[in-house]
Amino acid sequence: MESGVKRTQRDYTLAFKLSVVDQVEKGDLTYKQAQERYGIQGKSTVLVWLRKHGRHSWGSASSRLPMPVPIKKSSPSPAPLTPEQRIKALEVQLREAKEKAQLFEAVLDVLKKDYGVRVKKAFGQVLSQKLLPGLSVSRACRHWGVSRQAYYQQLQHQQQCRTRSDTVIELVRSVRLRQPRLGARKLHHLLKQPLHQANVSLGRDALLDVLREAHMLVQPRRAYHKTTDSHHRFRRHPNLLKEGPNQVTPTGSEQVWVADITYLPTDRGFVYLSLVTDAWSRKIVGYHVHDSLHTEQVSRALKVALKSRQTQQALVHHSDRGIQYCSNDYQEIHRRHGIACSMTDGYDCYQNALAERVNGILKMELLLHRPADLAQASRMVQQSVQIYNQERPHLSLKLKTPDEVHRASIAGWIRPAIRPS
Repeated sequence: MESGVKRTQRDYTLAFKLSVVDQVEKGDLTYKQAQERYGIQGKSTVLVWLRKHGRHSWGSASSRLPMPVPIKKSSPSPAPLTPEQRIKALEVQLREAKEKAQLFEAVLDVLKKDYGVRVKKAFGQVLSQKLLPGLSVSRACRHWGVSRQAYYQQLQHQQQCRTRSDTVIELVRSVRLRQPRLGARKLHHLLKQPLHQANVSLGRDALLDVLREAHMLVQPRRAYHKTTDSHHRFRRHPNLLKEGPNQVTPTGSEQVWVADITYLPTDRGFVYLSLVTDAWSRKIVGYHVHDSLHTEQVSRALKVALKSRQTQQALVHHSDRGIQYCSNDYQEIHRRHGIACSMTDGYDCYQNALAERVNGILKMELLLHRPADLAQASRMVQQSVQIYNQERPHLSLKLKTPDEVHRASIAGWIRPAIRPS
């Protein structure tokens, strides 16, 4: 995001604010470092977040001042060496310096020959950072066995790469303000136009190299919590999406919906998120955050989805064999709206893979910080669902957003029904 663009508090999601506060309180970053790393505008913005969302007291700054460091008394200087002692000491230093130089030359040869390590960049850093005071470029190039022209060409190339990397990192940070764990392929798709405007040519693999060097690659996370109870007395319905002669395959939106329940940890215990997703567009059409697994709470996600339904096509509702989906109250909603019920026919999570995938995207990419309570979890889920539906490109949708595909499909179904009189 360009530095000239002014941001407001709405540009930062609640999950992002909580993540910054958590990093500062753990000591990973100071509030000024967090402000610089994430491009947060306003000198006191991070402090305001700390006072509002922090788990420690950030009221008075005097309680956090560092303790004064006691000044040690200097010890008396040793007696000066005689000329003979000085000569012997210099001979020992010279001998050790030669051994050290030979050791480093041998290590460099091994690194270049056996491991293929390129040391040109390190050589340029030694000179640019002036790690050896008094060493001229000419003598350094002569010791290293390269020409001054080659050194300056390499220096110019490194400067161009640094400038390009800085531009790319700034653009990546602007995207990750709202989508902090977006992968490299989707980032590359979203940044094509901004990179072109900045006259930067960058492929996907080069983007991965820039993110890797800046320690901005997304690390995988794994978690498991059981929310499905399949041992109950209610009727289980057949799997209409399973391969076979009677398989139902969606050709547009609002033909197949998949549903699932996942958990969200909070500071006050677990809460649960019920989701209903359109199988064609991958859009989350209904969701609800609740503190129990009662059917009445779980069914609210389906009721929300039905309120936003725009067509009257034949609809299949697919889920696992959880007791909530098999219950009489949930099935009554199906009968009232003419929905065909489909369920997994075993304990294989791959039979409801799409719903599981949407759960993972929300929890592993957007809902990164633990909310304080149910109200805060509901707010974070609302923001995350909006980002998922309207901003996040989807690989299975040819890098379009679910909302784009959903609207296009609905428009294509409604338009033929409208005929001029």
